Amino acid sequence: MGKIKYKFNPESLSYYKIESSFRQKALKVLAYFIVFAVNATIGYFIYSATFDSPKEKGLKRQISEMNLNIELFNKELDKIEAVMGDIQQRDDNIYRTIFEAEPLNYTVREAGFGGTFRYKDLENLDNAKMVISTAKRLDVIKSKLVIQSKSYDELMKMAISKEKMNACTPSIQPISNKNLERTASGWGYRIHPIYKIKKFHYGIDFTAPTNTEIYATGDGTIEKVESSHRGYGNSIIVNHGYGLKTLYAHMDHFNVKQGQKVKRGQVIGYVGNTGLSTAPHLHYEVIHKGEKVNPINYFFNDLTANEFDRMIELSMRPGQSFD
Repeated sequence: MGKIKYKFNPESLSYYKIESSFRQKALKVLAYFIVFAVNATIGYFIYSATFDSPKEKGLKRQISEMNLNIELFNKELDKIEAVMGDIQQRDDNIYRTIFEAEPLNYTVREAGFGGTFRYKDLENLDNAKMVISTAKRLDVIKSKLVIQSKSYDELMKMAISKEKMNACTPSIQPISNKNLERTASGWGYRIHPIYKIKKFHYGIDFTAPTNTEIYATGDGTIEKVESSHRGYGNSIIVNHGYGLKTLYAHMDHFNVKQGQKVKRGQVIGYVGNTGLSTAPHLHYEVIHKGEKVNPINYFFNDLTANEFDRMIELSMRPGQSFD
């Protein structure tokens, strides 16, 4: 019950009771309510600023966990980038070296991607900087993977071409010469057997009885079959492609025709003594891009390291050639 208020009347020298109107009472109640509401609001904001609500605590925990996951994800990206760097290094300095190809240009591997607004949707996030940085790293890795995949496609084509080139490259001796006993005059200056002057001998002579089998030293196409009583006598030229040709001279007779495809080890003819020759033998030459080269470097499928040294020693013996 509220207190009763009185007021002193100096004229009558007495007190009288103060009666409040309904409006006054209503205004007083309203004033109390406003004061309470203001105090409650101020208290709420102070509490909110000082303490997190359960929802805010949950959101902050989720953000913290997300940031931790992004950090862990970036560490995994570090590992992936290291592996990618190793793959690129091997690609440029090992695989492409094997196939005699130029390394990929740096600008190709580091090619740009996307545009300036690629990450615009991420800019409104609370941790936008970290998220955008991670997204950029991921895009760079994806771009490098695409380029590396294309590089491996090229290497696969090179490998297939290399396999064909290896099959076509002259790499065996043109006649059976297991003990190297048939190795005669080699590459270099020799005394010509007929003119008796020193001339450069552009091949290797293999002594063998007439009708000894002669083998194609690599896959190829018979480019020329010539019958003659002069110079190289009966001879064959095999075009192996890749700038390589081989010549087989002083043959007795042939086992192939011009334009015919041949495989390494296939019999293409037989040893003879035709043309400018002093005894039955095979004169063998290797021609690379139009230049005659030392055939001894093209027996790698036939010889061990010791046999190769022995072949060099035999082919370098001074004396006269057979043609």
